Amino acid sequence: MAESSQTMERGLRLLRLLADGHGGRTPSELAGALGLSRPVFYRLLTTLQSEGFARRDGRGRVHLGFGVLALARAVHPLLRAAALPTLRALAEGAGATAHLTVAEGDDGLAVAVVEPSWTDMHVAYREGARHPLTSGAAGLAILALREGRGGYQVTEGQLQEGARGLAAPLSGPPGLEASVGVVTFGALDAAVAGPRVLAAAGELSRALA
Repeated sequence: MAESSQTMERGLRLLRLLADGHGGRTPSELAGALGLSRPVFYRLLTTLQSEGFARRDGRGRVHLGFGVLALARAVHPLLRAAALPTLRALAEGAGATAHLTVAEGDDGLAVAVVEPSWTDMHVAYREGARHPLTSGAAGLAILALREGRGGYQVTEGQLQEGARGLAAPLSGPPGLEASVGVVTFGALDAAVAGPRVLAAAGELSRALA
């Protein structure tokens, strides 16, 4: 039992290392980071590869496998349920559509969306919408988090003509790359909306930690 637990712990630590290394890492780098001998490391890697949780590219570097996507999708309903109260308060307070976006590779995926109840017009932003992280405030906030930058990002017309967006990254839990934001066709005063979104991101980060 103790050996099985140790193996599981090593496997989880390896998955976390792979999640942090967007460019992939060599087996030697990973074995050293885990403090494992090469034979022990390769046994662990072989198991993860066979289950689809790790893969190697043409240069021999190790990456997360696509099998983790199935696990990630299973978590999305849990994220949505946890985020809805915060998003509902944000949408009503800001008078704009609020959303939670998570990173899937180079894309952002909207997993929860709440529209305000009292505005005459608002952006219809559907759950499941996907867009490159390089476009839109939600994706740019996630990229800023990867670079170690906080604060919020503001964009206009990048995903939908006339739409203005503002988003801030979540600071946790570990392994989750996500942002909270608002989008509107109306005026967007960053001095007012920015603190609201930052507060929502902090509240949701604490709720998910």
